Amino acid sequence: MSVEKVKSYLAEYGMESRLYEFPVSSATVDLAAKALGVEAARIAKSISFHDNADGCLIIVTAGDTKISNAKFKAEFGYKAHMLKHEEVEPMTGYRAGGVCPFNNPPCAKAYCDVSLKRFDRIYPAGGSDSSCVELTCDELFKISKSVKWIDVCKSVGGSPEV
Repeated sequence: MSVEKVKSYLAEYGMESRLYEFPVSSATVDLAAKALGVEAARIAKSISFHDNADGCLIIVTAGDTKISNAKFKAEFGYKAHMLKHEEVEPMTGYRAGGVCPFNNPPCAKAYCDVSLKRFDRIYPAGGSDSSCVELTCDELFKISKSVKWIDVCKSVGGSPEV
């Protein structure tokens, strides 16, 4: 089970108690925010894209942002192409709705978006569609073995510009 895989991985960092499991779905930003009782922006969503080879990029962003195609292309040098639903689990190690940004297969490289840095605590998925992990931005960067901090997002709706 993916949640057990995440719990075991978090134990390597002494963070297994930070994994929350819910009796309800947390598969979307809004559902996760409701389950946790926090603002949606604090949900660290993991968005999976094809890379320029045979792997994928997992970009972790604040819940109130979306990927800017222009910023993505400027950062990576090619147009963003999200993984298809059936590609998500084989390439990231997790099912859609529970993609965790750490303990992924070697073909998956994590990147953290600067939109997260305005929060002291953020909540990425915990390996299932009904779990999450409470982390600081620095902890997320460390345990996801992120390549680097990037700026590839734009705000959504009335959210402040990030």
